[in-house]
Amino acid sequence: MSGPSFDLISAGAICLDITPGIPAVHAGRSFEQLFRPGSLLVVDPATVSTGGGAANVGLSAHRLGLSVALMGKCGDDSLGRAMLDVLARVSPDLAAGMCVAPGETTGYTVVVAPPGTDRMFLHCPGANDTFGPEDVDLDTAAAGRLFYFGYPPLMARMYAGKGEQLAALLGGVRGRGVTVALDMALPDPRSDAGRADWPAILAAALPHVDVFAPSVEELTFMLRRERYDRLLAAGDVLDQLSLDLLAGLADECLALGAAVVVVKCGRRGLYARGGGAERIAAMGSAAPAIDGWADVEIFAPAYQVAGGAAATGAGDSAVAGLLAGLLRGVDLASAADYACVVGAQNVRAVDTTSGVGTWADATAQLNNPRVAPVVTARR
Repeated sequence: MSGPSFDLISAGAICLDITPGIPAVHAGRSFEQLFRPGSLLVVDPATVSTGGGAANVGLSAHRLGLSVALMGKCGDDSLGRAMLDVLARVSPDLAAGMCVAPGETTGYTVVVAPPGTDRMFLHCPGANDTFGPEDVDLDTAAAGRLFYFGYPPLMARMYAGKGEQLAALLGGVRGRGVTVALDMALPDPRSDAGRADWPAILAAALPHVDVFAPSVEELTFMLRRERYDRLLAAGDVLDQLSLDLLAGLADECLALGAAVVVVKCGRRGLYARGGGAERIAAMGSAAPAIDGWADVEIFAPAYQVAGGAAATGAGDSAVAGLLAGLLRGVDLASAADYACVVGAQNVRAVDTTSGVGTWADATAQLNNPRVAPVVTARR
């Protein structure tokens, strides 16, 4: 593709999200109380939207005022047509890099999000599993200042072997001088993705990654599996955060080649760490000012959210806020604050992106109250 340039090419897993509306009267009830075999639960109309890292980050960034094109893969079935229609209603340019594969099924997710309870996903990867390096048009990728790739654990070819195809894809884009960001998803431990060789995959991918932004659960699962299992057995991983864990994970990712590591910590906030000056300077087309990013370490507490509708996509919206900050020239600490603000905005809506406001909205909310910090950065 030749033509207009974009601030962001948002690529990777994409699907159609179907979110049944669960009435507020059920707030606080557990899944076991709500869903009993043989029972009928009357729900409100469903919200139909796009999901997956490519759509969630891309549409949130679009709402923040960035020019965005999505690059993902869907089938030529009814779900694929519905997905493209959703994107076209937002902006015709959003589907600029989409690949429609004849005969393939479109990925979809049923999002079960009872009010006051963490959500659950029923996910079919569909065409995401056949997405490979050949589905990335490098001319399209080179039309963006920044290339984001999301959710390789939900894309079979991306976690196959030791990550050779993921590394080839990211390396091809990085070779065009474009800044590359990578995000993850938490694999089902019982699935092929859960059994993949994630240390080897990250070792192959991260030399081609400038901004790496997984969650603490995802990164601990991938690099500290035994510790992840112990934390999970003891309760909520987010209630057991420690600076030692976050810093150790970031150190390893920086050593593997990433320039900046941002570890999302859900309702707690996020941890951000910048690499050395030489690596920051080599970040490509969206490289920031060295002084504001090199050797910076920060824990940014989350913003308080009262009566949120659902947290689906909050981490992706946070990544959009972070990348918008990078593209708008703020320092790492400020980009982390924008990430926390936009992540909190997301919770205002049931779907994955419509709670996100404009960049001016986010800026106005930077002084809103935050949750009490659980960890503090080293000085």
